[in-house]
Amino acid sequence: MIPSLSTARRIVVKIGSALVVDPDTASPREAWLASVATDIAALRAGGAEVVVVSSGAISLARQALGLTKRKLRLEEKQAAAAVGQIRLAGAWQAALSAHDLNAAQLLLTLEDSEDRRRYLNARATLGTLLDLGCVPVINENDTVATAEIRFGDNDRLAARVAEMIQADVLVLLSDIDGLYTADPRRDPEAKHLPVIERLTDDIMAMGGEPPPGYSSGGMRTKLIAARIATGAGTAMAIALGQRDNPLQALRDGARCTWFLPTPEGRSARKRWIAGSLAPLGVLRVDAGAAGALRGGSSLLPAGVRAVEGAFHRGDPVAVQDEGGHEVARGLSAYDSEAARQIAGRRSEEIETILGWRGRDEIVHRDDLVLL
Repeated sequence: MIPSLSTARRIVVKIGSALVVDPDTASPREAWLASVATDIAALRAGGAEVVVVSSGAISLARQALGLTKRKLRLEEKQAAAAVGQIRLAGAWQAALSAHDLNAAQLLLTLEDSEDRRRYLNARATLGTLLDLGCVPVINENDTVATAEIRFGDNDRLAARVAEMIQADVLVLLSDIDGLYTADPRRDPEAKHLPVIERLTDDIMAMGGEPPPGYSSGGMRTKLIAARIATGAGTAMAIALGQRDNPLQALRDGARCTWFLPTPEGRSARKRWIAGSLAPLGVLRVDAGAAGALRGGSSLLPAGVRAVEGAFHRGDPVAVQDEGGHEVARGLSAYDSEAARQIAGRRSEEIETILGWRGRDEIVHRDDLVLL
């Protein structure tokens, strides 16, 4: 099946500097950002959680600091980032607040995704922000990152964030509507590729050098991001961002390139769930639910008899039968307090009980491993 924003419950959207910043004024493209905020509000209203990975901090500060006519030294990039991050966060807060949405700024480095403790801290913070109804806006922390410990582009950062929070879909908004067999600006015979089922060497070879200007990415970095995301079980789209309401256009079927998650990537994630995570809570289920899980079903609230421990959405939990035997392990779609409120109730009652619409399942079968 071709992925869709309409069915995704957790979405990461990456937006580059060339889309965020007006090159003539070096200021935020406020009208365009407002249209993206409208799209995000619509996705949120449909029950999806949205995380934004936004470039633009350094670009927003270059003109104000008189750093427009030459390549910046590392310390100048760090200084520009310190000035521009305030402006970037303010632009997103203004756009999202028009829809009564709270923006939250997170600044990450490559080390934050590589070090296990910092990785878990970042994931917990993101999970809590999403639980609180915020829209996290993430950028690389260029004020402290050195050349040796940088992602270097936000395409790969976005893919690692999608991996971190087990996103269903990663969207890279670009100046092109997907992957072509060659650069369509140079080769009129280039063909658009709507679906990539697997990232072969031939596909990876289609990436070119980063274009000049504000952007530090290019198709090559997008394909590397696709390898990270799809390997973690996340679908990815490269879609045209140079239009108003680009996410709504993608949701309505606008042309793009979809990269399908690899089956072995999902299996690898399940092996990680089973073997590497220490459960933070316990969901005790009745005999009927335990039998349904063994038959390949998701865990619905109706089958849960007790909830133990304190955990956030996305945290690992053990599933035990009434005798205390662990039958499965998985990632909870609800925090512990919400899980206690809906335990033993039908899925159609969730919205009435909690006041918002979440997943029908407490643990989806894609996030569940039988033991």
